[in-house]
Amino acid sequence: MVTPDPRAAWQRVVVAVWSLVLALLLLGPALAPGYVLSYDMVWVRDLAVRADVLGLGSGLPRAVPSDAWVAVLDELVPGMLLQKLVLLGVLLGGTAGIDRLLPRVGLVARLAAVTLWQWNPYVVERLVLGHWPVLVGYAALPWVLLGATRWRATGRAPWWLLLAVLLGSLSVSAGLATSLALLVALLVGPGGARPWGRGLLLAGAAQAPWLVSGLLHVRDAVTDPAAARLFALSDEGPLPGPLAALTLGGVWNAEVVPGSRTGPAALVALVVLAALLVLGIVVVRRGGTEPAVPWVPLVLLWGVGWVLAILTWLAPGPFGVLAAVVPGGGVLRDGSRLLVLCVPLLVALVAVAVDAAWDRAGARWPPAARVSLAVVVVVWPVTVLPDGAWGAGGRLGAVDYPVSYAATRTALGDAPGDVLVLPLSSYRQPEWNGGRKVLDPLGRVLVPVPVASDELVVDDVVIAGEDPRVRRVREALEGPTPQARAAELGALGVGAVATDLTAPGPAPEVAGAVLHDDDVLRVVALAAVDETVPPSAWRLAMGLAWTVHLGVLAASVVGGVRCARQRFRRNLSG
Repeated sequence: MVTPDPRAAWQRVVVAVWSLVLALLLLGPALAPGYVLSYDMVWVRDLAVRADVLGLGSGLPRAVPSDAWVAVLDELVPGMLLQKLVLLGVLLGGTAGIDRLLPRVGLVARLAAVTLWQWNPYVVERLVLGHWPVLVGYAALPWVLLGATRWRATGRAPWWLLLAVLLGSLSVSAGLATSLALLVALLVGPGGARPWGRGLLLAGAAQAPWLVSGLLHVRDAVTDPAAARLFALSDEGPLPGPLAALTLGGVWNAEVVPGSRTGPAALVALVVLAALLVLGIVVVRRGGTEPAVPWVPLVLLWGVGWVLAILTWLAPGPFGVLAAVVPGGGVLRDGSRLLVLCVPLLVALVAVAVDAAWDRAGARWPPAARVSLAVVVVVWPVTVLPDGAWGAGGRLGAVDYPVSYAATRTALGDAPGDVLVLPLSSYRQPEWNGGRKVLDPLGRVLVPVPVASDELVVDDVVIAGEDPRVRRVREALEGPTPQARAAELGALGVGAVATDLTAPGPAPEVAGAVLHDDDVLRVVALAAVDETVPPSAWRLAMGLAWTVHLGVLAASVVGGVRCARQRFRRNLSG
């Protein structure tokens, strides 16, 4: 069983404080009042609990169950504050987990490991891309490995493992990484118990909402094969894809790659990391670390993550075929996303290497040289990725929504039918967001279920969407008159049309009663609408899925309360 190092309290405080300093420096303006709106990260004051966030919409469950949790929690905590708590919690919570997963190393090595865990291309690029559920899974990963290792060693799952698996399952790709980590640790980790069957049930229960919703949408769960080449692992500056992946880079979207990753700093990062990894491997092979560290699972997970990423770089075509033929196969097309599986091994080996170097320097180097060495090994990830600081160079700034958005929400209320959001394009670059690209936020602000474009344009290539309802809406918008368009849209369950007047693209006029109209947004309510209701079988299936999902949370809470009660009794008796 892996246990936390018996360190002095002040060392634990130093690690926690350093983690907080890194988090504050990394997020910077993102923690200011306002909402951070960057690519897929779209938070609003109050996300409504509606059919699409519960997995009953017409499109694939890309934001299930993450949106549902946000919609519930922002009833307790304002959305603006909740977003900042999540971003900080990702960095601090993940650091606390990786610090416990590390072998028994000294303070300098722990600080170096914490820096690499928080400050690397994977974290910075995913922050800018707005993949916060993926980063929640990133933070949960070391806790999943710790809990699975303890489960295999003792035959009993700690209560917090259930919570970690739940948090690691907020999206499809994060859930896949979490499940792999859990099952690999249970199958080949240290210890005699082999509860992999129960682990499989736990993973399935935690991911039941998107699994069941995906099965309900199985006819539409295939994706455009052209996307595989666009989403494959990419070169970064002087680094070809495989070497970029080794340094936790290679994201498909060149727009979010920090400038330092396109120049000599990327080569420096590769050389330094490679040297530390080689030294760490030598120390581990010589038996210089405790045997309880789950090295075998860490190596296997690194292999899975790196090989899958490299395969998308070498041969994206087969991944395109897989996505076009196998429902759900598109989850593997983002070559760099599963690099999350590589991080625990890299961080653990760096910690071992730094500890060995520090011990060797302690016997031969003068104090001033040792201090210099400590500074270098601790902060080198920051020095080779300096533009990750201060919200990725200001790209994660916080803004307020224009008053038109709140007025539109109030005017539309919970009107019958769904709301069509025009123009039919996925991303916006509004001036009020500093010109930063973001997934259209209007549909998330409003209460009715939004019908919006799910097409994606990458390098001027249009990736077709999967939602069949959106295709029918496009056809309805081609009607000859506003009245004809309104009639066809109403038959599709659309009760209102909300148009962003500041966004480029066509927005055909639709006849209806004007509810709100200014220089930013215009909303009209259609005269007649045939409201769409999910089939009763779908509602029953998703009800069962959510019951199972929440059952994991309930079991975790009960286990935590029982553990706290037992500890309290031991303290009383002692």
